[in-house]
Amino acid sequence: CNYLLRLSLLVEGVNDGFLHNCQVSNLLRSTCQGYTKAVMTQENTPVGSQIVYDGAKGNTSVTSDIFDTLAKKNPFSSKPWDTCSVVGNGGILSNSTCGEMIDSAQFVIRCNLPPVESSHLKDVGKKTGLVTANPSILNQNGLLDRRRPFVDSMSHYKDALILLPAFTLSKNIQPSLRVVYTIEESLSPIRPVFLNPEYIRNLHSFWSSKGLNKRLSSGFMVASLALELCTNVHLYGFWPFDQHPLLQQPLNNHYYDNIQSKKKVHAMPDEFDHLLRLYEQGVLKIHLGECV
Repeated sequence: CNYLLRLSLLVEGVNDGFLHNCQVSNLLRSTCQGYTKAVMTQENTPVGSQIVYDGAKGNTSVTSDIFDTLAKKNPFSSKPWDTCSVVGNGGILSNSTCGEMIDSAQFVIRCNLPPVESSHLKDVGKKTGLVTANPSILNQNGLLDRRRPFVDSMSHYKDALILLPAFTLSKNIQPSLRVVYTIEESLSPIRPVFLNPEYIRNLHSFWSSKGLNKRLSSGFMVASLALELCTNVHLYGFWPFDQHPLLQQPLNNHYYDNIQSKKKVHAMPDEFDHLLRLYEQGVLKIHLGECV
């Protein structure tokens, strides 16, 4: 199979001495505008403007209360970071000793509030510039009762940006606002920001023009954002199959759980296929196996 050959070339690191290919990054910057639009700010979302949800039909008006919770200005560096680590949560990170390499990047992006406690430090590091929170995590944590456990769990991320999907669906607004208020009241240094549904629509349009028509995962979204924000993008924990490509041993779904993955290498998941293409074009680096 052609895709098995492509995977074997990735595993063997055939393209590891890659030169950065700026073409895709420049296209993303011009069409998706993640630098200015990925995060809702008081500069790009004025009071009275309409926010159109991206996950369902409907919209909401920006009230003064919502406006007050928005970042005052663009939270990203005015010039691209040289190196960025984008850390997925795949079981391939277990025993990878990639923590130090991940943390050596200028900016580190993590997905879905993953654990970065000392027991995982060696494999995934702890440095975090931005971390996403998916809706199911927000609804689990509800914050209707005790808020202290949530605040304590956020302390591992220090002053990172926490990217909240407040306006993907109307039902996400209140849980996201509760997160913002909880963080404010606790004086936590973490910085809550809202993912802009306009940016998600731009991303979907961009990738659907390249044949990727399904709703994008948070990992794929932040990998795309990193291509706008960073000169050299390194992906870790992005391996969607049930076997380690080098050690030929079974993998868990996530580096932090014991649930075995059931994704066989019989069909290439669409998103990983596109990431693999970007690797083949010299756009980004995908790390597999141990980091030495």
